[in-house]
Amino acid sequence: MAGIIDTIKLAGTLVLALPAALAGVQLLLDGQTNFGVALVALAVGLVVVQHWLTLPTDIPELLAKRVVGTVAKEPETDPDDER
Repeated sequence: MAGIIDTIKLAGTLVLALPAALAGVQLLLDGQTNFGVALVALAVGLVVVQHWLTLPTDIPELLAKRVVGTVAKEPETDPDDER
């Protein structure tokens, strides 16, 4: 499940990607396929790269998630305790 920070990052990327995608679709409809495909590919690439690329600013967040995961582990349950 995505956190609030991930949602804000995605929204920021979509602010740049959506106008490029819409312009690309308009160019495709107007018959300029080369530029239209390039703009749509650019928009898709922006979203994919933002989702999969780890930037230096993301490292503290990743470390915090790892520390929280090790400190606050789920309690283990015995199969005998479930009655």
